[in-house]
Amino acid sequence: MAGFLTPWEAVFNETHLWAILLLAFLAIAGELKPIRLPQVDAEGRTLSISTPFVLALIAVAGVGVAMVVQAIASIADDVLNRREMSKSLFNTSQYAVSVLVGAAIYSLLTQTPFWGVATVVDGSRIGPLLVAGLGMIAANWLIVAGVISISARQPLRAVLGADFRDFLVTNIVLLCVGGIAAIVADDGAVAVALVGAPVVAAHLLLSVSARHAHDATHDSLTGLGNRGQLQRDLARAFDASEASNPSDTVGPSLVLFDLDHFKDINDTLGHPVGDQILRHVARKLEASAPENASVHRLGGDEFAVVYRGGLAGARQMARELLASFDNAVPVGQLELLVRASVGVAVAPEHGRNGETLMKNADIALYHAKLERDRISTYSPDLDVNTVERLQLLADLRTALDTRQLHIAYQPQVDLINHRIVGVEALVRWYHPRLGLVGPDEFIPLAENSGLIFPLTAFVLDTALGQLASWRASGHDLRLAVNLSARHLSDLALPEQITAAAKLHGVPLSALVLEVTETGILSDPVRADVVIRTLRSRGVEISIDDYGTGNASLSYLKRLEIDELKIDRSFVCDIGSDAHDLIIVRSTIELALALGLRVVAEGIEDEATTETLRAMGRVIGQGYYFGYPNSAEEMGARLRADRSIAASGKPAIG
Repeated sequence: MAGFLTPWEAVFNETHLWAILLLAFLAIAGELKPIRLPQVDAEGRTLSISTPFVLALIAVAGVGVAMVVQAIASIADDVLNRREMSKSLFNTSQYAVSVLVGAAIYSLLTQTPFWGVATVVDGSRIGPLLVAGLGMIAANWLIVAGVISISARQPLRAVLGADFRDFLVTNIVLLCVGGIAAIVADDGAVAVALVGAPVVAAHLLLSVSARHAHDATHDSLTGLGNRGQLQRDLARAFDASEASNPSDTVGPSLVLFDLDHFKDINDTLGHPVGDQILRHVARKLEASAPENASVHRLGGDEFAVVYRGGLAGARQMARELLASFDNAVPVGQLELLVRASVGVAVAPEHGRNGETLMKNADIALYHAKLERDRISTYSPDLDVNTVERLQLLADLRTALDTRQLHIAYQPQVDLINHRIVGVEALVRWYHPRLGLVGPDEFIPLAENSGLIFPLTAFVLDTALGQLASWRASGHDLRLAVNLSARHLSDLALPEQITAAAKLHGVPLSALVLEVTETGILSDPVRADVVIRTLRSRGVEISIDDYGTGNASLSYLKRLEIDELKIDRSFVCDIGSDAHDLIIVRSTIELALALGLRVVAEGIEDEATTETLRAMGRVIGQGYYFGYPNSAEEMGARLRADRSIAASGKPAIG
């Protein structure tokens, strides 16, 4: 047919051969090195720059050559990225279909035989060629969007419209380049190379733009989406849920993760180790999260997962993600266990927009931290309680700054001679509006917010200063101070306590630090290190609330301690409960045999005192010997006790 070549003639035409080879090379290179589109409102999408050169090949070499080149480019890209065979076959097939669609449109509009090639591609064919290119893109886009719509259960309209404007504009520019490349192909490879230069420049500029857009929406440390990206993902999840689920019975879920005791890791081991832990957690969350979930880092040690499903699925996912932390993280010569608390909120019952869902998931997370639940789901009851506790927490911060806190001292008495041998420092909070706030209310708040560290520092500073004053007056006392579980994970604690004692001139041997069995259990390896370091410096260690935890005998065997403090729940009823009497007697015998000092809490009458005195050398503490008093009242009690001792009379109580 006059004016047309067969594909075979086109390829081996000396004028076209090198141009065709260069177009083929550019098509393959463009598939292997796509443009990453700059997008802020969605996850970045790549755009293959093979399209303009494949389009040019349709015009100058025929649909057969174009399909072969496109297939080679697609397979090479799949091999390079190690895609599964099924996905590779899909990619190759959908590209083949799009090339066939483009070739059919071009053939129809230019009256060129479908398998033929025009001898010359002039300006009159540019319009049809661009329309053919749009057909190629549309076919490819519809096929991919259809598959995404089915697999993600999202409306086709939502998938197609996600980034329509930027995607269309970029493709039109590239198609224009393809049209020009087809026209100049008759002039040889050099002319085609000149056309390819703008494409390379556009690739570089768009890559820089995409990198900046990615940085604006992602966390630089972990590579996860940031808080802004989370809000956009939530908004899209709500839109998709409303479009696919008009009954509005199941919406997206938000799962918040907050690492436990992460501040201790940063303060003790340094921020580089903390950063390593955060990157490890990010990798675990990404690897373990299901396909219908997106993972984000909100800042600090807080992570979020948007899950496109209901409450049961969200809680199951949370359990699986927590389980992914079970293996210790190797950090140098250490192995650290990462633990986290989780708050869950699900639409629509916990919120009909991203802002409300975020607030309620945060409330659930706060409850999980406070109550030591690993996973907590939002309920309206938590909201009221949490608002009150958050206000109390804010007031506690103010109380620390304005000295609203006070220290009360409760005597500890030797039951043999009735002399005061020690005092326990107990913090008290007189709230300007609420009055006396019990320690059971504000100590858990302090522990879970990190305020326990400045709170304990205040107790130590005040109590050690007072002890120094009493010792200067001739009162040889021990001072007992409670430590929380978080302190036992703080490897810097021994230095802090040493510095505080040195500041007030108090020997470390006069200080008794009370720890609980559950506190030791929270991080037994680090607790062991902290306790051994403190004892090596002369500080005495007491197991508080002995008998209320678990594995008590194993602690006595493994840990080096100085004192057992029997919980008041066993002591107060030994006169009426035979089981309590047996437990207390056997505990005292065991402790004394091991060379430990015994303190019995909760003594409220003379009968209990006499029963305990008969069991051996026991220190008593309880309302019978005195309520927690101010430093002035305790000082008067000490002076009276010394006067009685000097007179040779028996002490009161």
